[in-house]
Amino acid sequence: MSLNKELTKQAYEEVEKHTERVQKDPYFPGFHLAPPTGLLNDPNGWIQWKGVYHLFFQWMPFKTGHGAKFWGHFSSENLTDWTLEPIALTPGDWYDKNGCYSGSAIIHEDKLKLFYTGNVKDENGNRESYQCLAESKDGFSFSKKGVQVELPDEYTPHFRDPKVWKHNGRWYMVIGAQTKEEKGAVALFESTDLKEWRNRGTISHANQAPLSAFGYMWECPDIFSLSGKDVLLFSPQGLSPDGIQFNNTYQSGYVLGELDYPKASFNHGSFEEIDRGFEFYAPQTTEDEKGRRILFGWMGVPDQQEFDQPTIQNGWVHQMTLPRELRLVNGRLHQLPLPELEELRAENVFNGPIDSQYEGSIARTSEIQLKGTVKKLCLFDNMTLTYDPKQSLLTLERPNVADGKPERRSCILSSALNSLHLYIDHSSLEIFVNDGEAVFTSRMFADPANRSLVIESGGKVDMSIWKLKDNTVSYMNHPE
Repeated sequence: MSLNKELTKQAYEEVEKHTERVQKDPYFPGFHLAPPTGLLNDPNGWIQWKGVYHLFFQWMPFKTGHGAKFWGHFSSENLTDWTLEPIALTPGDWYDKNGCYSGSAIIHEDKLKLFYTGNVKDENGNRESYQCLAESKDGFSFSKKGVQVELPDEYTPHFRDPKVWKHNGRWYMVIGAQTKEEKGAVALFESTDLKEWRNRGTISHANQAPLSAFGYMWECPDIFSLSGKDVLLFSPQGLSPDGIQFNNTYQSGYVLGELDYPKASFNHGSFEEIDRGFEFYAPQTTEDEKGRRILFGWMGVPDQQEFDQPTIQNGWVHQMTLPRELRLVNGRLHQLPLPELEELRAENVFNGPIDSQYEGSIARTSEIQLKGTVKKLCLFDNMTLTYDPKQSLLTLERPNVADGKPERRSCILSSALNSLHLYIDHSSLEIFVNDGEAVFTSRMFADPANRSLVIESGGKVDMSIWKLKDNTVSYMNHPE
């Protein structure tokens, strides 16, 4: 038996052993994507092909820690009902033996092709990185094709997360990088045939104006066009907190500009954080068959109290965000819940106006829509959202998972607060503000028995509450 097959067999045995315990955890999600066991992180290979949405993910099946990652795989036809598919990639070859790291997917010649980073370390921890390819004729069974791009001289081996796309008949690849001066950067490669890749150099970096000393590593780059602008989405590491900015250990955000393909340069504006919550990282987008730019993010942050989360004791950690549509509005990215998510609604439990104060009880899988000015919202005696109209400041507060002390994340809105749209799923909270102008994504480890919802309004507020489905993901095992 090959090492890849042996590792796959061992992973399925772990799933078989732990899935029941994992899914009985009261914090396990009902409609978000989570690991069947072990650790889940970055979304990978996010794409729609022949009517089916495919979301791959970084997965460590053997423990709730990081290590030699696999690519797990979910699929869906409607973006609400998902199935765990057979393992796509296993770290069993010389070029990926310490992990099949993050990457992306494309369709070419009626095949689904996965580009990913092969991570290799020697006995002293010295790193090598290779950009690799695997492909499939059916979207579910993959064969590796080996190394496609080796490390250029100008970067350290922190060189990973290829995102590939086609433009004017040519293929392009951006890779998250660290320069020899230990500064974050994005590298660009070009190909006419997906076989020979030409290094076009660095298209943006930590000291490119208007940025300055902007981190020691840029992960998970993604470039796409939206409403006539080019968007570079990336996750810089090494930023220091600055007021209400950059308060997570690592950030995710974007710059807007124009990618000059002939000159291989990207002139852009300032960096904007894409999410204002406590847990959000490594987002990846795709354009679906309806022409929508849809984003998935990881509801976690590397090195940010990951292993203080209470789910660890039940053998799993982390989950994905909901899929979101991106739109460019007045020079800012807005994120919107997809219309398909309405299919999650199981029962409308409240629909009408509230005045000054509301106290009620809701399910741990719920959707809440509020139209009007909300001064304060408290959920499960755990998460508290407050709005200061004088500063247009919106703040989310919760107890820290490690020490219980209050911690906060905030943003300043461009106009008065007029709408909130919340999705609650056992141990997660996603808040869409003012039609997606801002989003707060956070884990929420409230007492599982608590159902309380308290709202203070600044006048009449229209509210709708739905109880949502609690079992939309099929975690099937696939022994070979």
